[in-house]
Amino acid sequence: MTRHLHCLLAAGALALTAGSALAQGAPPRKGGVLHAIVTPEPPSLMVGLVHNGPTQTVAGNIYESLLRYDEKLEPQPSLAESWEISPDQKTYTFRLRRNAKWHDGKPFTADDVVFSLDVFHRATHPRMRPILAAQVDRIEKVDEFTVRIVLKQPFGPILSIFEPGSATMVPKHIYEGTDFRTNPMNNTPIGTGPMKLKEWRRGAFIHLVRNEDYYLPGKPSLDEVYFQIVPDAAARAVAYEKGQVDLLTGGSVEVFDIARLAKLPNSCVTTKGWEMFAPVGMVIVNLRNGPLAKKEFRQALMHAIDREFSKDVVWSGYAKVSTGPLNAKTKFYTDDVPKYPFDVKKAKELIAKSGYKGEPIRLLGLPYGETWSRWTEQVKQNLEEAGIKIQLETSDVAGWNKRMGEWDFDLSFNYPYQYGDPALGVARQYISANIVKGSPFVNNGGYSNPEVDRLFAEAANAPSEKRPDLYKKVQQILVEDVPILWLTDMEFPTVHRCSVKDFATTAIGVNDGLRDARKE
Repeated sequence: MTRHLHCLLAAGALALTAGSALAQGAPPRKGGVLHAIVTPEPPSLMVGLVHNGPTQTVAGNIYESLLRYDEKLEPQPSLAESWEISPDQKTYTFRLRRNAKWHDGKPFTADDVVFSLDVFHRATHPRMRPILAAQVDRIEKVDEFTVRIVLKQPFGPILSIFEPGSATMVPKHIYEGTDFRTNPMNNTPIGTGPMKLKEWRRGAFIHLVRNEDYYLPGKPSLDEVYFQIVPDAAARAVAYEKGQVDLLTGGSVEVFDIARLAKLPNSCVTTKGWEMFAPVGMVIVNLRNGPLAKKEFRQALMHAIDREFSKDVVWSGYAKVSTGPLNAKTKFYTDDVPKYPFDVKKAKELIAKSGYKGEPIRLLGLPYGETWSRWTEQVKQNLEEAGIKIQLETSDVAGWNKRMGEWDFDLSFNYPYQYGDPALGVARQYISANIVKGSPFVNNGGYSNPEVDRLFAEAANAPSEKRPDLYKKVQQILVEDVPILWLTDMEFPTVHRCSVKDFATTAIGVNDGLRDARKE
């Protein structure tokens, strides 16, 4: 079984499609400056170390990985121009582009790939670390431009990990032998991507410029991109209305403003570019703390929250009520699980059964804007109406990251990305091996269930025909246990000038979209 020919044919088909489309209209305008919004301000642009949404939005265009993914999550060439899979599905051989360079002019080679995957991410990446440890036997340099990854057993999702926020390629010549987290080059990132960092004026903007040595002829089209940092959502909407901003990334304006902004001249809205992420808006539960350790109490919380109100009012219809840990767009989703309809009476019965004595429960909000604040207030009100004493707490982004990573919360909002397969983006929140400090995107609640561990491990490596049933079983157990409060499957519309084209040509949208983005 080989993917080499398949990959080359796919790349050719894409090129032909793009060429045909261009032939039907005017040729794209070369150059131009794009003004976009990123919010909140990223804590860092070293996406190999910091994995929150704003960092990925900007830095996914500075750094790259081996592959890109279309909206159906099919792999496409990036730093790897082709790949082959052995007949036993345990060996993956990637052939790298020979003309890719780091932004400092050094060549990108197999040494960088081996270092990134086998050293850097094994040490630093909370989502990649357990995958590499459990699935990968060895990573080998075959020659300067060929890398071989040998698995311990077949692991189908391996081909889905190579996007810039997951398997970031980092320069060996800059990071080898250093303390990765304190390396001063984290402040001036060096990638291989289509855009380079020119200036980061904290609190004002992040200025990216075209990588003139990019390996794809004619790419990128844009000369410059300014990611504007505007703390207030209303001010961001006004900037768009006044023509000062061309593109409002998902979540950068309040959802209640989207309908109005969409009616402006030359204004369009899309929900494309989130297929890989498919986040579930959730409340993480710290199972170590008092009444939250009891299943009946957590089930009561689910019944107490009016998730239809969340969907229709808080998120203006840009959401769907979740049924459990998997977004309905994620592979192996099932709705054949216990249900938790909004039922205050049922919630009160379960609270009484749990033995709750009125202890205050701390609810930590997510500092991502007014809509999130409204959602926090809604959940607080719902829980209080069910008889639970809620103590609302707030923080900035850095403080939220720190508190989540140190388990300093009772309840806290989050929306982790699912990355298309439960083995990549879902299991990390529930397996006991991932109860680690330092990241807000692991098993922060401390949930431990040996059967869940076993099912996730078995499903990750099972033949494709057996995976649906295994994931169905694990979803049923989790929804019964309620280690997390799953609220809505989220959508994050991007508002943009209709003249801004091709920024969401992949399953991660703007996060690697500046390669193809153009202005007419």
